[in-house]
Amino acid sequence: MNTAAVLIYKLCDAAAWADAVTAGVYTGSTDDRRDGFIHFSSGPQLAETARRYFSGKAGLVLVAFDAASLGERLKWEPSRGGELFPHLYADLPAELALWVKTIELDAAGTPVLPKGIV
Repeated sequence: MNTAAVLIYKLCDAAAWADAVTAGVYTGSTDDRRDGFIHFSSGPQLAETARRYFSGKAGLVLVAFDAASLGERLKWEPSRGGELFPHLYADLPAELALWVKTIELDAAGTPVLPKGIV
């Protein structure tokens, strides 16, 4: 898959991201470390990822990255329903983040994503 100009997103614990910024690198969540890669979602995948894996979890941030900046260790691999998801087989340099946004939960506990995610 051509990764030029494609934004991908990481939902993660705000404290873990703050630690990554201090350390200069994000080594992944417990699930990422278990699976051997850092999970990302593309814009169209993000709402379902948020609902399925992050509902009821407060203290989240959404971090955006240019997929091309992650190099050859970023692989697009089949996952949920055979859809290709971005997986990073390396630690994630925090300095590559394009932006970080705090994510609130709605009344049902579902993460509320920023408008315009693509």
